[in-house]
Amino acid sequence: MNELNKAYKILGVEPGLYIRFRYKNEILEGVVMPPYVFTDPDIIVVKLKNGYNIGVLYSEIKDLEIIEMKRPEVGSISSEKIVQRKDLPKIIVVGTGGTIASKIEYETGAVKPSTSVDELIEAIPEVLDIAYIESETLFSILSENMRPEYWEIIAERIYNYMRDEAYKGVIVTHGTDTMSFTASAIAFAIQRKNIPIVFVGSQRSSDRPSSDAALNFIGAVITAVKAPFAESVIAMHHETSDTKIAVSRGVKTRKMHTSRRDTFRSINSRPLALVDPFKKDMELIEKEYIPRSKEEPILMNGFDKKVALIYSYPGIDPEILEFLIEKKYRGIVIAGTGFGHVPEYMIPVIRKAINNNIAVAVTSQTLYGRVNLSVYQTGREMLRAGVIPCEDMLPETAYVKLSWTLYRTDNIESVRKIMSTNYVYEMNPRLTEDLFLR
Repeated sequence: MNELNKAYKILGVEPGLYIRFRYKNEILEGVVMPPYVFTDPDIIVVKLKNGYNIGVLYSEIKDLEIIEMKRPEVGSISSEKIVQRKDLPKIIVVGTGGTIASKIEYETGAVKPSTSVDELIEAIPEVLDIAYIESETLFSILSENMRPEYWEIIAERIYNYMRDEAYKGVIVTHGTDTMSFTASAIAFAIQRKNIPIVFVGSQRSSDRPSSDAALNFIGAVITAVKAPFAESVIAMHHETSDTKIAVSRGVKTRKMHTSRRDTFRSINSRPLALVDPFKKDMELIEKEYIPRSKEEPILMNGFDKKVALIYSYPGIDPEILEFLIEKKYRGIVIAGTGFGHVPEYMIPVIRKAINNNIAVAVTSQTLYGRVNLSVYQTGREMLRAGVIPCEDMLPETAYVKLSWTLYRTDNIESVRKIMSTNYVYEMNPRLTEDLFLR
């Protein structure tokens, strides 16, 4: 645990104690939380009864009273406490872990993925006025530990729920680091969707000050219930302030900042919608979307594990590709520079890979804009070698799609055709000026 700072010592409190105090003429009570690395020494952090955290100057705390000397089980709840309205639309929340489903381990001060979906729901009771919520905790992992095998498990689970007409939407709680990978995988793995699949996470756990977990989750529930589209989307903060939740296609979204609450950006695309979590309404931004199908969804599950994603850089060693050839990889996605280029000396080993029936797809590491290998000589040589240009597809989306494609065929021309087909708006044929940054 982080060493207790001055405020905790002066007040004689420690993490886990349940306290009541007067602050600015208001009586507050809650659980004392551990200080963080950058917590001001004059501040203690308290998790209030409503689930929100506040940092309070110790000098402004009056009439402090310790209610319980023993540490209560923070976040520990019984599903019997949750009272739900059966007249509301029913949705399913599938938990996979991540920061949104994490809490502080008091012994170490570390954040661990240990909060169940039910605990999350009870901490955010507002959602119970929007939907009747069922839940299942599928995994409890941080998203850096996500694997293609887990995508397959998630896809099959979601598909089974989608076949039940009682559900009007699916929410997946997920860590933000690799959320766009998983959201993309589900976009391809389940075709002809009949309800939206909404991925949601948080940059800061619900046990941290200024957590974004509550509003993101409320926005996800509103999306699951009200969205006219049936796509695999990500619902996260649109701005750093608590205003709107952006609902963006997983295949066109990227985490663009390590810690900002508005870290996710639609690349070469706009958000599908903006959600106001306070008014509980949704504003559609994009007119083109995949609507809720009236037919049963189609499961096209499976991802080839022998696919690699590499970035080109000055001095890149051809032996990297030689290694992948030797290890019998079946697909390689190269995030090239600019229009999608690699150094000229890499082209012979690329040709060798393709001659060994390895599909080589090319994206751009600039993210914005489109791959165009016809402009410069290097690009034209890459085309002659047989690479597959991926238009404006994001590198991680291309990686997921190539993995999904190679599970279905090992014929290079068939792979080329599938990679060039726009299935879930992973490619945008119209890149306008307003789509560049914001």
